[in-house]
Amino acid sequence: MTKFISRFAKDESGATAIEYGLIAALIAVALITVLGLVGGQLKTSFTKVKDGLTTANAAT
Repeated sequence: MTKFISRFAKDESGATAIEYGLIAALIAVALITVLGLVGGQLKTSFTKVKDGLTTANAAT
């Protein structure tokens, strides 16, 4: 039993998986934050384009 516990304590493969999971979670949070900020700007830009096209179409 002590041999099993000793081997389990020395095994670092699970730690690597946890580290990769934490890195993936950090990247996901960063992407969500950036896309949230850029999303508002994109909405504004597309609204301006839509309004411009509507005005140009009404003038025709």
